[in-house]
Amino acid sequence: MNLRYLLLTTCVISMPALAKLADKEGISGEIAITTGFASSTSNFNTEGDDTITSVNQKGSSDNGFMAFPLGSIAYTFGQELNQQVYAGTTRQDVATGTVVLEVGYKYQFESRMAIDVSILPTIMSSKTWANPYLVDSARKETDASGNAFRFKVDNIAGSNFTIDTAYATKDIENDDVDDILKRDADTIYLKGQYRLPLSRTSFVLPSVIYQSSSADGKASSYDQYGAELSFFKLMQRHQLVLTAGYNQRNFGADNPIYGKTRKDDKLSLFAAYEYTKFMDWQDWSFISFAGYSSTDSNITFYDESEYIVTVGLNYKF
Repeated sequence: MNLRYLLLTTCVISMPALAKLADKEGISGEIAITTGFASSTSNFNTEGDDTITSVNQKGSSDNGFMAFPLGSIAYTFGQELNQQVYAGTTRQDVATGTVVLEVGYKYQFESRMAIDVSILPTIMSSKTWANPYLVDSARKETDASGNAFRFKVDNIAGSNFTIDTAYATKDIENDDVDDILKRDADTIYLKGQYRLPLSRTSFVLPSVIYQSSSADGKASSYDQYGAELSFFKLMQRHQLVLTAGYNQRNFGADNPIYGKTRKDDKLSLFAAYEYTKFMDWQDWSFISFAGYSSTDSNITFYDESEYIVTVGLNYKF
């Protein structure tokens, strides 16, 4: 299973922190055991068919059940509990369907503003086809690797604004395609969001997103513009997050295989739910999420879709 956008993650929900980073000094964290069903349709999915008969065909599907553990651990310190080192996935990221493993450091000021610097050691690691366009012969897998670094500022100058930035490199080990399609790339990511309270127990989080990737091949370089809207609701033991996103990706040159410049439109929907104190266990919660994404390209070969549905239990310590 290769869910490149939804990923295989736990569903842990929380309102963004407005006070100190933790309730007490020392180690804290959580771990979740989750099971579910996922499906992916893509011509770039190495778990799908390794042989294609046309560069104009739709991608093959791969689906199945899964079970997986994930979580996070942090150490909080400082006189005001305003410093923290951590590893794992952040609660707000998981709740909105954007989840990656991070190792980082966070510092919070008296104004509530917090700076967060992290390394994302696994986000660029995956398998891909050395030549995705090879017809009537078995395509060979190759490794994709790289590094990613994230810098985030929450509650800028004590406001409800947040800026999230990242820089990543990608290297395809055996990239057996035309030079103009080469996929080694440097990518920058910018996301600005604003927390808009609706009541004491709910708020919306609108975001605007820009991403630019400069690849070795100009036909694989792109600029992406997008928007996202999340709704957070707390109802006693129940917590709910609904997220919808849309982005458009415009590439830099004509694709020589198809004789036109690629353009993608992507829609994503995500719902996350948590029931705290499950079975009256103080530190346990029931968790569930469902996600769907669909990429519609002007070149059929690049059309993709993915969905995932999970349930599980989370333990907080």
